[in-house]
Amino acid sequence: MAQASRSQQLVRSERRMFAASDDNAMMKQILSTHAPDGRLVDVKPILLIIDNVLRHITPEIDQALTAGSGRIDSFDDPTNLSAIDGVLDALAYIVHKISCEISCKCAGGGDAHATTMVILNMLSSYSWDAKVVLTLAAFAVNFGEFWLIVQLCTTNTLAKSVALLKQLPDVLEHSQTLKPHFDALNKLIKAMIDVTKCIVEFIELPCEYISSEVPPLSTAMASIPTAVYWTIRSVVACAAQITSLVGLRQEFVTSTSEAWELSSLAHKVSSIHEHLRNLLRLCYQCIEEKKQEETYKEFIRIIETPQMEISKIFRVIFRKEDPHPLFSPTEKTRVDIDVLRRKHVLLLISDLDISLDEVQVLEVLYKYERAPSSELSYEIVWLPIVDRSTWNDSYQQKFLNLQSIMPWYTVNHPSVIEPAVIKYTKEKWRFVKKPIVVTLDPLGKVTCTNALNMMWIWGNAAFPFSTDKEESLWKSESWTIELLVDGLEPNLPNWMKEEKVICFYGGEKMEWIESFTSATKKAAQTLEIGLEMVYVGKNNAKERVKKISGLITEKQLSHSWQDASVWFFWNRLESMLYSKTQHVKISDPDIIKQEVMTILGYDGSEHGWAIFFLGTTEMVRANGERVLSSMQSFEEWEEMARQMGFIPALRKHLEGITDDHHCTRLILPGISGGIAERVVCAECGRPMEMYFMYRCCVE
Repeated sequence: MAQASRSQQLVRSERRMFAASDDNAMMKQILSTHAPDGRLVDVKPILLIIDNVLRHITPEIDQALTAGSGRIDSFDDPTNLSAIDGVLDALAYIVHKISCEISCKCAGGGDAHATTMVILNMLSSYSWDAKVVLTLAAFAVNFGEFWLIVQLCTTNTLAKSVALLKQLPDVLEHSQTLKPHFDALNKLIKAMIDVTKCIVEFIELPCEYISSEVPPLSTAMASIPTAVYWTIRSVVACAAQITSLVGLRQEFVTSTSEAWELSSLAHKVSSIHEHLRNLLRLCYQCIEEKKQEETYKEFIRIIETPQMEISKIFRVIFRKEDPHPLFSPTEKTRVDIDVLRRKHVLLLISDLDISLDEVQVLEVLYKYERAPSSELSYEIVWLPIVDRSTWNDSYQQKFLNLQSIMPWYTVNHPSVIEPAVIKYTKEKWRFVKKPIVVTLDPLGKVTCTNALNMMWIWGNAAFPFSTDKEESLWKSESWTIELLVDGLEPNLPNWMKEEKVICFYGGEKMEWIESFTSATKKAAQTLEIGLEMVYVGKNNAKERVKKISGLITEKQLSHSWQDASVWFFWNRLESMLYSKTQHVKISDPDIIKQEVMTILGYDGSEHGWAIFFLGTTEMVRANGERVLSSMQSFEEWEEMARQMGFIPALRKHLEGITDDHHCTRLILPGISGGIAERVVCAECGRPMEMYFMYRCCVE
């Protein structure tokens, strides 16, 4: 009963000290014990042994108290014992000394705070991480010896004799009474180990990437002495709980206050652990940012410096930890970046919302390039840019679905792309959301930061997709029906051969479409001229256009393109504008650029539009209201049409129409590449105002 009395005294003392706050006086007292002499202790192997001991015991306690099994299962020790022997050899005495101090003070009912301070003074010449690890090692020795005896006493004569001498209680016999105590003990031990591991992690952070003089590491270093104190204090409390069981074999008396005390300590130490983990997370974030900054500078140096081989570029694009970052669609396996050596490479950069239309058009170009008759030679590599913090199974499946339909190389997973490279694509190559294609020559030189525009305009004729090639192609172009349509209408050569008037029109109001097609056909019949009309839809209105196309076909109003052709027509017009913006000065007049902006401006309005061609270059165009009005009042300019021809007469008639009011909008998606700050209205020639528009359109 004397032992139980000492235990109660210890509990009361513990409660008094536990209620005290970690004020400045206590902190000064803790810091006064710290006088390191510079000795280095390799604590990690010791901590590994401690972890093996304590984490092996705690499940055995649960098993013994619930299942009634007293057998210790063998487990593989993953540590290199011979290496650890050398570390422990020099520390065995201090561990033994701490172990004796804890046992002595707990057996005598000593004050927990005083015992903790004695241990801190005993370890004054050691670093903070060594203090807590060595104390935990001493506890592991005491607790390990205790639990070995308890577990083996039913099957081993020696253990049974030692248990009798110590008068240890039968754990199985008192399982229901002991369970709350050991549950609390287990939680506290886990919290102690977690805090200790945290402290060791802080000490081992790379100083070249983070300074202990500034937050968050300076904040953490200031918190470590308190964390060490409460961990050692918890060791003393656990040891006291175990010591209190000695001599209670015949009569086991316990108090729920002891379990409460351990639970309270576990809560405090867990709170300390959570605080340290948050600081550690911030430290790792700072370290990662510094590493990314370093990698970013290295990538800039390599990408902007002539190389001897393109593979060197890819070795910095992908994380070094992954030796096979690419996935081959033909081999259905992961491959090394050496497959790209001595080749022109196109980096397809997008998010996971890249449209199937874009993939399909690129696939046509890519497969044509790989045909036996082709003299072209390039590879495409898909680099998906994703937000890794929100990555989940849904995104993973979306990535795999896209990967499965791409016939070119892709990354095996978006995470293999270096974060610094993602930063570069956004800051230097100006990737936002719309896909871009960055071209590299066989030496790794960037020849164009977005070749997608010229690929949409000229296809493989733009190879090797360099800025110089793009400029030379524009010099040989003029505004013609072929440039506008680019083979999208298979009947175009025959219509031109037959000298028919060809009308391409767009819009989304069925009433206007019916009125316009009817009036235009009537005018052509009156003049007895050949006429072909083609509906080219509206940009970014796939479902509405599909419905309208169906009605046009059903009512036989005109020809109508399929979804893919409509998408490519508008996407190609936007590409022309962006490409021209890169190569034409704002002050220089450019017919192609102006005509493209005019059609895109028509499309941005609420009304339809139409453009008429006769032959390659004879052309006239107008917005929906003006062209419909002109067709419906055809009798006013019929005679002029018979004398001058349909298109010149329509142009002259349109010039005579004055608009009291008009509202022209040019809507362009935000992509890489600059947009001219000065854009003139297609209707009146005055400069247009610039606005920002954010659009979310789900059909």
